[in-house]
Amino acid sequence: QVQLVESGGGSVQAGGSLRLSCAASGYSTYCMAWFRQAPGKEREFVANIDKYARDKSYARSGEGRFTISRDNAKNTVYLQMNSLKPEDTATYYCAADLSGSGAVCTQLIKYYVHWGQGTQVTVYS
Repeated sequence: QVQLVESGGGSVQAGGSLRLSCAASGYSTYCMAWFRQAPGKEREFVANIDKYARDKSYARSGEGRFTISRDNAKNTVYLQMNSLKPEDTATYYCAADLSGSGAVCTQLIKYYVHWGQGTQVTVYS
């Protein structure tokens, strides 16, 4: 059983930065991802990372501003968000995909069956 707990959300002025953390219990080597959901919108992919922390992919909205990383020794995945914009305002969720080997990761939400409770990020102008 995998349990995911996000932290690090908050309110920040546009242009600022936040670092989200996702602590995983029952942690193993699988693909991890961040998704986000704004009010009235569908949950969308933000970034993912393979078990080796070598391959990462990002949604176009976050490329060049967001960085995903993981520390397997600490069972933790991070999302560093810089140059935040009001449109980044959303609840951010950590998710795990246990369906594969962890070496090749998908952006498709249907494969991520383990989720955290989410952490709110609000960016004001």
